[in-house]
Amino acid sequence: MFDAATFIAGLPHLPGVYRMLGASGEVLYVGKARDLKKRVASYFQKTGHSPRIALMVSQIANIEITVTRSEAEALLLENNLIKSLAPRYNILFRDDKSYPYLMISGHAFPRLAFHRGALDKKNLYFGPYPNAGAVRESIQLLQKVFRLRTCEDSVFMNRTRPCLLHQIKRCSAPCVGLVDEQSYQADVRNAVLFMEGKEDDVREALTRQMHEAAERLEFEQAAVYRDRLQSLSTLQGRQYVDVGKALNADAVACVAERGLACANLVMVRNGRYLGDKSFFPQHAEGHSPAEVASAFLAQHYAQSPVPPLVIVQEETETEELEALLSELAGHAVQLVNRPTAERRAWLDMAQRNAAHALAQRLREQGTQEQRLAALREALELPETLRRIECFDISHTQGEATVAACVVYDQLGMRPTEYRRYNITGIAPGDDYAAMRSVLSRRYEKVTRGEGVVPDLILIDGGRGQVNAAREVLEDLGLGDVALIGVAKGPERKPGLEELILADGKHSLQLPPDHPGLHLIQQVRDEAHRFAITGHRARRAKARVTSSLEGIAGVGAKRRRQLLERFGGLKGVLAASVEDLAQVKGISRTLAERIYRELH
Repeated sequence: MFDAATFIAGLPHLPGVYRMLGASGEVLYVGKARDLKKRVASYFQKTGHSPRIALMVSQIANIEITVTRSEAEALLLENNLIKSLAPRYNILFRDDKSYPYLMISGHAFPRLAFHRGALDKKNLYFGPYPNAGAVRESIQLLQKVFRLRTCEDSVFMNRTRPCLLHQIKRCSAPCVGLVDEQSYQADVRNAVLFMEGKEDDVREALTRQMHEAAERLEFEQAAVYRDRLQSLSTLQGRQYVDVGKALNADAVACVAERGLACANLVMVRNGRYLGDKSFFPQHAEGHSPAEVASAFLAQHYAQSPVPPLVIVQEETETEELEALLSELAGHAVQLVNRPTAERRAWLDMAQRNAAHALAQRLREQGTQEQRLAALREALELPETLRRIECFDISHTQGEATVAACVVYDQLGMRPTEYRRYNITGIAPGDDYAAMRSVLSRRYEKVTRGEGVVPDLILIDGGRGQVNAAREVLEDLGLGDVALIGVAKGPERKPGLEELILADGKHSLQLPPDHPGLHLIQQVRDEAHRFAITGHRARRAKARVTSSLEGIAGVGAKRRRQLLERFGGLKGVLAASVEDLAQVKGISRTLAERIYRELH
């Protein structure tokens, strides 16, 4: 039995993170605390715990702590541990991707671009945006008004005539001198003003330029400014909901129903609604929407920028979290849980979005349950079937062979568990050997207790691939795992797939409208997409490297410098001898040799 009193007596009154462990050493729960002694003691002294917390406390066999210098540091550590350990009693939000930005580069002729990752001080960034689609739509609409270039610098430096974007009036073609630097910079300033929420200033500047052009009798140029004003009005109406103030805020709302929860994040920057994003946490059963919201705020802002204002639901506790987020962000953060006026409107929008997304997820879950049940029945598999792993092999005539494994579990695809395997040491084009290699590599770890045994393994292939897979699984002691091959039907038409059973001799063909077949197609198609994406990337990398590797005097360092300078092999091919000679470490003689070898 865990001696809570003795353990608590030795705890310090310091900030930190605590990990509650079960009898077998598994982590049950990870939490942070401003005062470790008071926080941990509350689990054993308070009465009236929820059934979930009471059950967790009854399973505690040990507690580990880590003392930190501040509560903000504890929040970061807590977030990392929750993501890596996925304790069963923690609400877990998985969102490992960084948020995208719209970037205006620090070039003499700046480019408008999508950006994800670390921010460079020499460039201007606007955002973050909730998704990539919102950034790309903004870029397309901004092009119509300000006609800034979007091409890579390597392309910009090597063009000899305007591209299609100039012909459709989406770029002013600074690459070939059709606009001078001063005029282009004026367009850049207007674009920046617009992104900062100063539309009136932009409108006044364009109107003034239109009148000045008309007074000079340059009516074609005046018409250009007139068209830009019209496009600006369209842009405001289509892309943004303007609140009339340069407000930077997030609104977060959560809803829960039938064991599922959804948190919706609405993002407002410089007074404009940039979009929203919905998140579906794991282990949220039995938690209230307010508890889900608090978990989301802590986990989300531990790895994302915090705006000055965050609007949350009324039930959300804000005092402690407000101070914590302010310390973490390095600036004052206000959490408002009783918003009024326009702030109330943003929260209402987040609540409607969350409710709609949750309803959609519940409908999809119902469909997935029907598909899974139909598949179990058709293949005579047990009711415990939940986890499916599917394998596909992709190559081009044996070149750059890549095997992919995708995972279907908990009624949905699990992208964070996908894996790719580069296949080497086999005869080119030998799919059977490739299948044996990937299955051995994946399930040897499982037999050592480092993974999860699936309930069903799908192989994208026919009898040969199934026989190869069965041999590997039997050698690893996993011969009892259900195995099915998915062979393409006549003329490779969807709905005519043949399901090859584990013995490699018998097969089954489900009707085209069978829900179980639809599930197999969904998983198989995802495996194919994931495999071919990895194969193309590996093939492209190999071809880029090989094109430069054969040139005398060009080692790994110079190859890297060339590719970085010109943005890839395509840019190197387009570069002149003079351009190549400007790269550090490339002499005129070597530049001529590189140009001669590549052409």
